[in-house]
Amino acid sequence: MDEAAGRAELVAQYQRADSLKLNELASGNISRRFGEGMLISPTGASAKTISPENVVYVGLDGEWSGEHAPSSEWMMHAAIYRDHPDANAVVHTHSDYCVAVACQNKPLPGFHYLIGVFGGGDVPCVPYTTYGGPELAANAAAALRGRTACLLANHGMICRARSLNSAVDLAHRLEIMCRQYVLTCQLGEPDVLSEAQWAEFFARSRPSNYGGAERPKAVSPRRP
Repeated sequence: MDEAAGRAELVAQYQRADSLKLNELASGNISRRFGEGMLISPTGASAKTISPENVVYVGLDGEWSGEHAPSSEWMMHAAIYRDHPDANAVVHTHSDYCVAVACQNKPLPGFHYLIGVFGGGDVPCVPYTTYGGPELAANAAAALRGRTACLLANHGMICRARSLNSAVDLAHRLEIMCRQYVLTCQLGEPDVLSEAQWAEFFARSRPSNYGGAERPKAVSPRRP
């Protein structure tokens, strides 16, 4: 894909994320790997203001040029691309239910088998650190080893995939799972799948349309 097509795709997926209510106003950001760096949404972008012309090319070392500055979270995207060679797209959102669960500062547990589409028996949550900094970037990249998504405490979520379309799908799926978790918690503490049940799930799972284009690897729930 040439740069013009890559910019147009990023705009379309940014607007799609807005239509799914994954991001509102100027919250969140998305990127796609391009050459030795990435194309990323500009700082302060909204679905109404983003355009192919104001999408920013940023090297993984942070070098950029032009009239528009990249998203303040470019470090987090760059760290994920450096740490995960198979990642071609990253989506970061402040969607309602992901934020609600992330503000509990604990993993989203394996209460439903579709948690497995993110690569393990839970979705980890990284500790809170100030947005836009190297500590958050390093923590998020590390949390995505063996996972395709994680929560960011008191902040939101971030995910990686092999394409922008798949990354937005994953972000949407995580928002659905967080919404369903909040709903079931109103009835009491939900049951969670056992390690044996997760092992059976990963032995049986195949690539699907659940929201992840990659087949996840079996990873047990992370213990405190």
